[in-house]
Amino acid sequence: MSVTTTVSTEDPAGSEVRASLLNRLIVRPEIGSALGAVLVFVFFSVITEKFLSPLGVATWLDDASTLGIMAVAVALLMIGGEFDLSAGVMTASTALVTALLAVEAGWNVWPALLVSLLFALAVGALNGWLVMRTGLPSFIVTLGSFLALQGLNLGVTRLITDTVQVSGVRSADGYASAGWVFASTTDLGDARIQASVVWWIVLTALAGLVLVRTRFGNWIFAVGGSLASARAVGVPAVRTKIILFMTTAFAGWVVGSCNILRFASVQANQGVGLEFQYIIAAVVGGCLLTGGFGSVVGAAIGALIFGMARQGIVFARWDSDWFMLFLGVLLLAAVLVNNAFKKRAERVRR
Repeated sequence: MSVTTTVSTEDPAGSEVRASLLNRLIVRPEIGSALGAVLVFVFFSVITEKFLSPLGVATWLDDASTLGIMAVAVALLMIGGEFDLSAGVMTASTALVTALLAVEAGWNVWPALLVSLLFALAVGALNGWLVMRTGLPSFIVTLGSFLALQGLNLGVTRLITDTVQVSGVRSADGYASAGWVFASTTDLGDARIQASVVWWIVLTALAGLVLVRTRFGNWIFAVGGSLASARAVGVPAVRTKIILFMTTAFAGWVVGSCNILRFASVQANQGVGLEFQYIIAAVVGGCLLTGGFGSVVGAAIGALIFGMARQGIVFARWDSDWFMLFLGVLLLAAVLVNNAFKKRAERVRR
């Protein structure tokens, strides 16, 4: 009598490892944007040869960099449960302050940059204080700041220069050293990488470390998830949100400084409308509009998708109007994917 023994080929330990790895990936907010970036990269790499050329890579990295700097700061603020509609116009305001002091008042560029930084931080602090003091939605408070800054930019620039543009920064003292910090280029083979790309990478890394490795990062998630609960456990909610608004203003200063020192001129209406692109990049990167969930690395990837798509459309010789259709579809898809990932992540954590 023979006995047949059936040996299972299944590996429970291996299945558990795979499940554990999958669960770790699912709870990462940036996983959707990473997959989207791969798809966009492969698509434009296939349909156009210029996309992967050194010049092409440098071009779409340059396009994404200033958007990415702002998207990272906006992502932190959105995770904290707030919005800043003055972020776009802030890039012009800080550039104008620097340019007016350096060109019209004859200041050295470095003190002019310092004053414009203090101006940005003051506006950011005021936005945060008003939101927390009045209880008004940040959408309303920063919309008021947006309109005030836009009017201030146009009015002051026209009053001083009789135009809506300031140029001539290259002739100011201190331009050479300041330009090296904010507007220099680095040659990597045949590619010329702008300083803004370096700023983007460094600020993304710093913001990512702060968000996931520090107590302040825990405070950001706490005030964005539930302000009342955060206060109940001792989180300094007012200080946290004011710092977040100041961080967004600081990012606006960095972008404004890169622009004015690179192009040596600034328009008073520059940056208007870009605040929505910053928010879209953050949402594509995994941030929820309701706060308490998101990733700064994802926001940086969202900006990269913007840069690749915008320049890929140009390289493919398509009508640039298609880019707005791409943004609309991308935003809707990102909201649906983010909600699905958040629900799955909540089930995994249980």
